[in-house]
Amino acid sequence: MNLGFLGGRFDPVHGGHLDAAQDACTQHQLDRVVFVPTAQVPHQSQRIHAAAADRLAMLRLALAARPQFAISDFELGQPGASYTIDSVRHFRGLHPTDRLFWIIGSDQLTRLHEWKNIHELAVLIEFIVLTRLGHSRPPAGAIPALRVHPCDGRVNETSATELRARVKRGLPLAGVPDAVAEYIARRRLYL
Repeated sequence: MNLGFLGGRFDPVHGGHLDAAQDACTQHQLDRVVFVPTAQVPHQSQRIHAAAADRLAMLRLALAARPQFAISDFELGQPGASYTIDSVRHFRGLHPTDRLFWIIGSDQLTRLHEWKNIHELAVLIEFIVLTRLGHSRPPAGAIPALRVHPCDGRVNETSATELRARVKRGLPLAGVPDAVAEYIARRRLYL
């Protein structure tokens, strides 16, 4: 099987996440894309706003009618900050013979050399890179085993930061599934 993994805060999940997963799935013939919500991010500047249970519930609502998408709560059950290498080791153990892909934006590609254990990570998993304007590949040879597959995705400018700000200002939400918007309102998230 070809399995894609899309990690993130999903705080909240929105159309940009869904478009990225669908584009990667279609262009690279993935059998499934697994959304991997993080418990804690390594960088303190990237704060998580909604509780893990709420982010997981919103993901379930957003993916309910999409059988090619799944959710892993692996990172949510781990103590401390979430690192991609730990998740990939876990998924590689579960899927030793499958082809695994981590889906990232091209803005992340330029910083891959900063990722924890990137040389091991490059051996364990391939990367699908969603094209974003203004970002380029890292220098050739910087990460020897790195396997990168470009993905020309839709440009979706939806931002979780902007969505949270809209909720705070009492403005309607656009760019999130209706069920997610209803959940945010019902739970009074991001106020």
